[in-house]
Amino acid sequence: MSWRGPGWRGVAGGVAGLAAGFMLLPVVAMLLAVRPAVLLNKLANMVVREALVLSLITSITAVLIVVIAGLPVSWWLFTARSRLARWFEAVLVLPLVLPPTVAGLGLLLAFGRAGLLGGAFTALGFSLPFTPAAVIIAQVFVGFPFFVLAAAAGLRGIDPQLLEIGSTLGTSDFGVFRRIALPLAAPSLLAGAVMAWARGLGEFGATITFAGNLPGKTQTMPLAVYAALQQDLDAALAVAVLLLAISGGVLLAVRGWIPFPSRIDAGRTAP
Repeated sequence: MSWRGPGWRGVAGGVAGLAAGFMLLPVVAMLLAVRPAVLLNKLANMVVREALVLSLITSITAVLIVVIAGLPVSWWLFTARSRLARWFEAVLVLPLVLPPTVAGLGLLLAFGRAGLLGGAFTALGFSLPFTPAAVIIAQVFVGFPFFVLAAAAGLRGIDPQLLEIGSTLGTSDFGVFRRIALPLAAPSLLAGAVMAWARGLGEFGATITFAGNLPGKTQTMPLAVYAALQQDLDAALAVAVLLLAISGGVLLAVRGWIPFPSRIDAGRTAP
């Protein structure tokens, strides 16, 4: 059976349809469960508005930190040829596989008052846990790998000859990075930034462990869903639908903008 043949394509298409249905069914069920009038009424609640504002401010701040810090890291991963870079890339995957509550506990033991760096922060006159800064740190921790790995992959997809040409024309290393590498890797950089932002926006376990669930202070939208679920299902559904609309809308918009290939062009490898 040819991999391009109708038989295999039919099987793959059927499995893809089942996968799409599996992914969409919970979303559809959630949308059908909430009534528009109840949705608008619950979204007018002060607690919901505070959670929305806090989530947007912290997630946007976190992704800015991730991008600013992640760009030089991804460039280093792209240019380095040492074994250290390969080990560092493996370390980057750690937040992706850690259970969120374990990540939050680790942050608490590292930055809490009794943590490894807690004494230094106390001496400076401030404490990180259970503050909005703790929310941002948790979001940076879980979102950083998404951006760096996507950015490094995008940079590795650039034709090395283009970078060499830029260097031979007298362009500095930073100039090659800014004028050649960044524009060519822009789709991957944007995709990585959006994924890091969406991961931070939806972060729950690390946030509730490290920052707590204080309404108006550290209660983000996922935490508001959890709190409302204990006593008001309609409120939980309203916040969940709002969170879905924001994150899903941005992801779909970016997916439509980034030029993903739709098929394999066999002629590219032809002599």
